Parts: sequence; C-alpha cells; structure tokens
Amino acid sequence: MKKLKTIRSLSRKLFLSVFFVGSSVGWGSVLQAQQIVEGLSCLDGSPVSVEIAEGKIVRVQPLKKLSDERQAVYIAPGLIDNQVNGFAGVSFTFGGSELTAEGVRKATRELWKKGVTSYLPTLTTNSREVLLKNFTILAGAKNDPALRGSIPGFHLEGPFISSVDGYRGAHPLKYVRKPDWQEFLDLYEASGRAILTVTVAPEQDGAMEFIRRCTEMGVTVALGHHNAGRAVVDQAVLNGACVATHLGNGCANMINRHVNPLWPQLANQQLSASLICDGFHLLDEEIAVFYKVKGPEKTIITSDVTSFAALPPGQYKNEDGETIELTSDGMLRFPAQNVLYGSATPISRGVVKIMEVTGCTLGEAVRMASANPAALYGLHDRGELKPGKRADLILFTVGKRDLHIVKTYVAGELVYEANP
Repeated sequence: MKKLKTIRSLSRKLFLSVFFVGSSVGWGSVLQAQQIVEGLSCLDGSPVSVEIAEGKIVRVQPLKKLSDERQAVYIAPGLIDNQVNGFAGVSFTFGGSELTAEGVRKATRELWKKGVTSYLPTLTTNSREVLLKNFTILAGAKNDPALRGSIPGFHLEGPFISSVDGYRGAHPLKYVRKPDWQEFLDLYEASGRAILTVTVAPEQDGAMEFIRRCTEMGVTVALGHHNAGRAVVDQAVLNGACVATHLGNGCANMINRHVNPLWPQLANQQLSASLICDGFHLLDEEIAVFYKVKGPEKTIITSDVTSFAALPPGQYKNEDGETIELTSDGMLRFPAQNVLYGSATPISRGVVKIMEVTGCTLGEAVRMASANPAALYGLHDRGELKPGKRADLILFTVGKRDLHIVKTYVAGELVYEANP
C-alpha cells in the first residue's frame, strides 16, 4: 500500500512530452517522421525518452530530467489481455447477436481507451455452428488495417470443460462436450489457424491426448473449469499444459478443504496462473496468496470481460434469455446459479488492484499484464519497452482504483487521447 501511495504521489509531479523530428533520407528529401516520448518509466520511476520510427521502438534513453515537470504521466508497454469475451456491447461468443467486422473494430477502439493494445478475442462454450461462424468472422477481421495488429490470435475457452455445476461456471451445460480433435482442427482452420490458446478440463476423457496434440501444434494449453486432482494436473503439465485459466474461479462454491483443484495448480511450479483482479472474482487474500506462490514471473493479470463491460448498470439477457445483472459497483452476476458471469472490468483496474493487495511495484504489475502474456503466447514483438519491439505504448497516471489512460499508441500510431 505504501508503494501505491508513493506512485500516486509521484504521479502529481512528473510529466509527458511528445514531439516529432523530421529527417531527410536520400535523394528527393524523403521525410521520415520520428516520435519521441518523454515520461516516467513504469519500471523504476526514472525519466526516459522513447524514440519511435516505423511503428517500432528505436531506442529508450535515460534522461537527467524531463523537459517539463508540471504533469505526471508514466510510460509502459501496452496491456495484453488474454481473455476478452466481448466489450462495450459487442460479444464474440453469442450466436444470437450477429458479430460483424465493425463490431470487432468498435470493441478494439474501446479497449484502446483502457490501455489494452493487444487482446485475444475469446470464444466460450457454444454450439459447433456458432463457434465456426464466429471464428470465421474474427479471422476475417483480424488483419483489418484499422486494428493495427491488436488481435494476434484467439482464445477458445471450452467447450471441452467440466459439465459439473460450479466448475463449468456460466458455460451452458447443453454445449459442454468431451475433447474432440477433429472438431478442434475444424475450429482452428475457421480461425485462420490463429487459435493461440485453448482452455480444457484435463480430467475429461481424451483430454491428455488432446493436450499433447495441441502442444505439438504450438497452441498454448490452459487448465480451467475443471475438478482435476494432483496426478491429473501434473500429467497435463507433462503433456504440455502451462497455465491455469483464472485460478480460483471456474470452481465450485463448496469444495473439499484438502482434495480440490486449487492446491495442485498452486503446487506445480511449472504452471503459470492468470488471475482476475477486479475485486469481485477473488478475495484480496486469495490474490495475495496466489501471487506469493507464483510470483511476478508466473502470474498473468487477465480480465474475462464480456460484452456487458462498459455498459450502464442494470439487468440484461444473454443469448438463452437468462437474466444477467450488472451492479452499480461493476459486478456481473448470473443469479440463476449464484455465480459471476465473467467480468465488466478491464485489466487496467487489475494492475492497480494487485499492487494494492500484494505490495508489488508498478513495474511488476505492468509486467504481469504485458510481458508475461506476450511470452506465454510467443508474441516476441511486443510487451516490453525495448528497441525492436512494437511501439505499443500507454501513457497514464495511477488512480485509486484504476489506471487513468492519457494516450494509447498502437504500432507507433496515436489511437486514443483522453480529453484534457
């Protein structure tokens, strides 16, 4: 908490400056624009300048002092969210509401406002027809120049998960099924071969072979919405599974205190864990314990946001006509099962929450929301403030509950600027 207060104090003293430098290159005086951004590094609090050219970071240099110290803005790599079911009224997984390329553009623009420069549209448990249709639409939108590479690939969460109430969460029971390799290959082709990760319940019949085959294809396997014991979890990791999807969630409300899926995932040192740090999915003490076990190296901040994120509080209907409640404080509930229905909070809030709860530094929190997911999915071109990386940058101040995004750059282009 002391570190968080210090960061907020610094945020009232430091500043950001952006300007352009033109340089003539070759005969004909071809003008190549370069951008230089000054501000406070999120890593150690020191003033730095970040030079950008052709969509990439050219160099990061320390400064003795900033050009103007009247404003306070930090610089960090853009946030990378590995679990986005939808945003701002746009659903990636519903079959009833038609997904369109414009809808994908809208969701992306709204995520930029929250500092998310890369994300994995996530399709959850549904019929084969809906999954094929939506993956096809997403594949067509993925390379839209307007998105500037903000969608590197997709996340398939289900349908190969536990059918048991509680463990399956809000995933519809009628569509839950056992791992089917041919179905996955069909979905993989429909996605333009861009499914980067799949969440599976390892105790399901055929899951171990499924995990092995996905790993051999280079698809990251996550364990989630399951009730597997230690032997099964450890074997799944040996077969290639490497991350737990939203650890502590996708779990029954009542579990055995000794034999449950939480301990094995915490105990396995090779397994990373994604955490939803929105203040609703996990208690503060759960976040603190999970972080102490996994550390900043193997913790990933995720959001699990849905199409209801960024909408006004109230009651809504999902595609099956079931009531979903968005409370005034931002909780998204599925009253029929007394469980959460995903999240309505972007990962920018998770960055602040995990600092508050664990005492980790701003640099560590940003790492868990940028560099760690980038490394997990082989996105070696982004996630860090280093020369050669994509110039995906966010400029922000630290608020009490969230990051306040001032500007967002994607591949060197200013895509969002907050009103003064």
